[in-house]
Amino acid sequence: MKTKEENARVPRHVAIIMDGNGRWARQRGRSRLKGHEAGAESVRAVVKACKGEGVEYLTLYAFSVENWVRPKSEIDGLMRLLMRFLKNYEKELHQREIRLRIQGQLEDFPVNVQKEVRRVVDATREYGAGQLILALSYGGRRELAHAARTIAREAAAGSLDPETVDEAAVAARLYLPDVPDPDLLIRTSGEMRVSNFLLWQISYAELYVTPVLWPDFREKEFKKALREYAKRERRFGDIAPKHRHSAE
Repeated sequence: MKTKEENARVPRHVAIIMDGNGRWARQRGRSRLKGHEAGAESVRAVVKACKGEGVEYLTLYAFSVENWVRPKSEIDGLMRLLMRFLKNYEKELHQREIRLRIQGQLEDFPVNVQKEVRRVVDATREYGAGQLILALSYGGRRELAHAARTIAREAAAGSLDPETVDEAAVAARLYLPDVPDPDLLIRTSGEMRVSNFLLWQISYAELYVTPVLWPDFREKEFKKALREYAKRERRFGDIAPKHRHSAE
């Protein structure tokens, strides 16, 4: 059992940019879809590790709005993979009492995919042991535009005074306003950019970039990232280091 001090150094919310599936496949002479399939196993490993380490929220950048420009064959393969993942992994979500949530524009997906995703989301809605959040057809700028449109509509309708709009008002109109901001943002494959991911929410997140490709990022690598996070001194703009959950 972890001590109180150790628990304070565990991120409440971890967000991951899962990068490197294509490179992993290319290095092995396999198709890109095989890389995505291997990456799905890393998802399972990391969710399991979160449960064991006390991480409450895990957000995975599964499909960005920019990903729609990829070849149709790859997109079709990703849709099939998502359906297969939900079918095969739902049992584990129930066993671990993990709630599945979606962040993004699910309506962009084929109707059959939307239906299956919503079914699993509804089936796990009451669980409280942890949350797995899949960012699907997600873009940080699109999310901020969504919040701005919502504020504009409310102001035009007279239900919101524009003079009262502050950071809290914007945050309350994001896709999942009840989810605390990420404490730790992990990017695999060594790329040094945030790729339009959670632009508002990662303002004070600790960044951890690893050269490990996502299909090779399993429990050992995840725990390594958590150990590095525990060494960081989080200041939140102050001069004194703090270790706190982002919802506090």
